[in-house]
Amino acid sequence: MAELITADLVELDLAGTDRDEVTRDLTRRLADAGRVTDTEGFLADLRAREAQMPTGIEGGIGIPHARSAHVTEPTLGFGRSKSGVDFGATDGPAHLIFLIAAPEGGGDAHLTILASLARRLMHQSFRQSLHEAPDADAVVRIVREEVLGQ
Repeated sequence: MAELITADLVELDLAGTDRDEVTRDLTRRLADAGRVTDTEGFLADLRAREAQMPTGIEGGIGIPHARSAHVTEPTLGFGRSKSGVDFGATDGPAHLIFLIAAPEGGGDAHLTILASLARRLMHQSFRQSLHEAPDADAVVRIVREEVLGQ
């Protein structure tokens, strides 16, 4: 099984200004890494999930996520946005975006990831370390240590 998050799945300067642009950018990274087999199909699954309930949470966080037949293995993509992107949180735009992609029949692994991530995101120190991370490798190290306990 491949690592959940790697440096090539991290974008520290997202150019997109809305949720569709940002999720497309992060999904392209997942596709380039061979973790998404059909970009448009996965994006449709993401949009369907997002239509059920927004995935923005307090503290400037967006966690778009979906199970999809177009995902080869559980994957976590990460993006940072200076301007912020509206993911429907009541306190404003998201600056830290985590894209969780899970295979359709992959059990509840993505829910475990989501729960662990949400617990860590409650801590200002964790969010701050992601805001200040100088490069993609630092983000990967922070997430592996704080969220995955590796």
